[in-house]
Amino acid sequence: MKSYILLLFTTCTFQLYSSAELDDSLTYVWPLPAKFSSGNNTLSVDPELSLVLGGKGGDSSIVKDGFDRYKKIIFKHSSKSYSVNKRLVFDIGILKIAVLSDNDELQLGVDESYLLLVEKRNGQSIIGEAYIEANTVYGALRGLETFSQLCAFDYETKAVQIYKAPWYILDKPRFAFRGLLLDTSRHYLPVGVIKQIIESMSYAKLNVFHWHIIDEESFPLEVPSYPNLWKGSYTKWERYTVEDAYEIVNFAKMRGINVMAEIDVPWACRIMGNWIS
Repeated sequence: MKSYILLLFTTCTFQLYSSAELDDSLTYVWPLPAKFSSGNNTLSVDPELSLVLGGKGGDSSIVKDGFDRYKKIIFKHSSKSYSVNKRLVFDIGILKIAVLSDNDELQLGVDESYLLLVEKRNGQSIIGEAYIEANTVYGALRGLETFSQLCAFDYETKAVQIYKAPWYILDKPRFAFRGLLLDTSRHYLPVGVIKQIIESMSYAKLNVFHWHIIDEESFPLEVPSYPNLWKGSYTKWERYTVEDAYEIVNFAKMRGINVMAEIDVPWACRIMGNWIS
């Protein structure tokens, strides 16, 4: 009887969600941009989408790596399909990014504003393009995230499309601090898992990773000046080397996320004073 009820509930739930349609009056961009306007056109996006950089900071590796990263996300379904059935002309074939400043210092309050335009080119040119302009590389990253959210894979045509074009988006964060706290002092997590969490944060345009590394329960971080401290980890396999910490900080910076490390050294030294000597 329980199995029958469970099957009936699952069937009804599936039918409910399969018959549901998206509300065209809503804008499916998260977080919702500060200012935006859209139209009624549908544009196709070339799986060979190319990048054109401009401005003083356009040559930054942060922007280049960000484009490559988002391109893989946008075309994760369609890359193989187009090799078999490739259209000759696409509405959007170029993404232009202009970064006005070459300063890539990441700190709280850094300018993350951006302008995003997506429109089919008119006139003599048959090459369509999208355009992102930002004062900093981190604003460009937020623009790339929004652009990726506008791109949707059509499972019937097996093409990536942008609905409700043309798009005009002028956006900036509402709050300077948009963070997530992770406590690895009480529950150890491998470096790879921490990277996955940071990657997920970038999808929601969060900008501060509050990493609570050390507390009374464990001391998993390597401190070269006090090499015995990390003997306070749960096990010798549940530790973070200096290289691990550097890798996480750099990984986060490439996504516009500042790592705020919480290291309770005075308290830890008092608890583990017999190990320091």
